Amino acid sequence: MKTLIIGSAAIALAVLAIAQQASTPVNEVHQLYIQDQADRGVGGQSLPWEKTEVRDRARRIRVHDLLESDHLKTAEDFHDATFIYQHGHDPEDYLLAHVLAMVAVQKGDANSLWISAATLDRYLQAIGQPQVFGTQYNNHDNSPYTQAPYSRDLIPDQLRALFCVPDMEQQRKNIDAFNIGQYPAGMIPPGCTR
Repeated sequence: MKTLIIGSAAIALAVLAIAQQASTPVNEVHQLYIQDQADRGVGGQSLPWEKTEVRDRARRIRVHDLLESDHLKTAEDFHDATFIYQHGHDPEDYLLAHVLAMVAVQKGDANSLWISAATLDRYLQAIGQPQVFGTQYNNHDNSPYTQAPYSRDLIPDQLRALFCVPDMEQQRKNIDAFNIGQYPAGMIPPGCTR
């Protein structure tokens, strides 16, 4: 009889564990990241800018709620939150994105090295300072692409490489490609991902 009771208890615990797993919510920040990327055409058609902007704002608000309620735990959570915040409009969005990226790196996500550099560059340009890594390429009103303002001499190429940012020569090639209407093949150095 004792074996039957222990066996029944083990089955009940297993059923309870399965039920709890089934009720565990899907990683919400990752789902928001997937939506963010899909809105930009990753894996399909991009949304019109007006719709994307509204959805970006809603995603940033939700990610901030998740951050404040301590629901971001893993390196992937912080990586995904970084990409959502770097699509903001205000310097504070880019600065928070940079901090989130650094947490992802600290938690072991080497793929977040590039986005940590890119968010710093975006933040610097947003506050009227020159970027330092060279991750931002801009053009306005069909003018040629540029990286300006850009403090090219602050960070050597060896340090750029540690952050998965192309060296100065590749950056020049990237500008040339953008200016003839092509997306550059050298945005991320070989062996790096983002």
